[in-house]
Amino acid sequence: MRARLTGARPLLHVALTQDRVNIAPWIALISVLSASSVLVYDWVFPDPEAQRILQLNITANPAMALIFGKPIDLTTADGFNAWRAGALGAFFAGMMAIFIVVRNSRADEDSGRAELVATGVVGRAARPAVAVALAFIAAVLLGVVSALVTIAFGGAVADSVMLSATFTASAMLFAGVGIIAAQIGSDARSASTVAVSVLAGLFVVRGYIDSSGAPDWATWLTPFGWLQETRPAVDNVWWPLLLVVGLAVALVAVGLTLHARRDFGMGLVPPRPGPGRAGMVGNVWGLALRLHRPTMVAWMVGFVVLGTLLGFLANTLTDVIAENPGIGQVLASGAVSQDDLVGEFLLTMIRILGIYAAVHGVQIVMRLYAEETEDRADPMLGGAISRATHLASHAVIAFVSTAVGMLLAASVMGLVADATGDTIGFGDVLGQAVATIPAVWVLVGLAIAVVGAEPSKRLIGWMAVVATFALTILGPLFDLDEWVLDISPLWHVPNVGATDPAWFGLVGLAVVAALFTAVGFVGYRRRDIA
Repeated sequence: MRARLTGARPLLHVALTQDRVNIAPWIALISVLSASSVLVYDWVFPDPEAQRILQLNITANPAMALIFGKPIDLTTADGFNAWRAGALGAFFAGMMAIFIVVRNSRADEDSGRAELVATGVVGRAARPAVAVALAFIAAVLLGVVSALVTIAFGGAVADSVMLSATFTASAMLFAGVGIIAAQIGSDARSASTVAVSVLAGLFVVRGYIDSSGAPDWATWLTPFGWLQETRPAVDNVWWPLLLVVGLAVALVAVGLTLHARRDFGMGLVPPRPGPGRAGMVGNVWGLALRLHRPTMVAWMVGFVVLGTLLGFLANTLTDVIAENPGIGQVLASGAVSQDDLVGEFLLTMIRILGIYAAVHGVQIVMRLYAEETEDRADPMLGGAISRATHLASHAVIAFVSTAVGMLLAASVMGLVADATGDTIGFGDVLGQAVATIPAVWVLVGLAIAVVGAEPSKRLIGWMAVVATFALTILGPLFDLDEWVLDISPLWHVPNVGATDPAWFGLVGLAVVAALFTAVGFVGYRRRDIA
């Protein structure tokens, strides 16, 4: 085994030096996510009454548990932090680890760097072991930095360390998932897709369990549930972390074993040979569709799965209302009606679908720039294809695919909800989804504007999606001013079930999306390629 790891130490040193710029933003993001919860809690919820209303609002909307998990104790800053940052922080930590492992293992094979390294005195297992070790180091740094920053902003020591330890354990676990995916996928892109799909699938299952009133034992069906069983800021139970770390070590062992048995530069699932004739890829539109087809199929499956889960979840809302005495008191006082709660639940569900669709659309747009940097755009643009046509072939797919995904998920959700209960109707779901599509297109249009005009700033496209999520889902909890909430395009989507929906907001969203798209086309015509 020692011979197989020959050269690992200098490779790790080089990897740390080269990849620290990519790792640092992830650590900063998750640390800020945790520390900000502690920082703002006393400002936004200064008295027991405000804290009680917070607990009631979150409990009354199962959609919140889908994203953040079950609220246990929201009467303290650390308890609020454990709810707001726990599940999301673990998700982002897992994504960080996946990208680190794939980037430093399979991506090096695709680029040819791994072959160059292999000509030296390097053991066969050294490169994948270095990728995993780098992810483990990043995981530990994340835990340490997150804990120190959260404590510095007022978090309790034991509670902050416990919560940060769940981030570390999640990163280690999905480093194991990433190294296995790196052996399965035919290239780095497919390996990342496999690993992130596993991460997202486990997260969605955890969300459904938390929000559907499933029995307590169901929590143990996903590793995210194991992390929740640590109960940060409430009981601080350490032993579930041992299960997560143990599974991580086992997955890494499986990944290294698979690496020893596959051909260099090939995945266990080999790519299919190309067609003998050009067929659909004989023109720029067909080529763009072929490039995005695997990703689109995977996302459409995700839309169907998410729509199915949300459809079943829709009919748990009545049970949640009936079983919660606090909500019953509010309903009895006449402050809100049950229809209001159902409408808010549906609006939140469709907003979640909108954010999911926006991520898909932005990913499609970003592929355009990847085609440039990988030198596949130059041969096309050197012929009779104009820049506008090339950009349009990707932009149209981004707009159409996000709209189709929204309609598909909403249709499935509505059909399931109709078939399993009478809380929410098919027409309500589909109508709300149609009204949300222009807001999704604003985010897609912004990504087109950035990639088309100034691709060096393309991170703005992703930051806009993150900001939209934060403002739309968390903004009302923090009682942000209306002008701040208006920054989110999803905030302008009318509630179609309301007495007098504000339809004029859709016109404004469509105009903004068109303007962003126009900026992208003008900029793409004038800038240098790649």
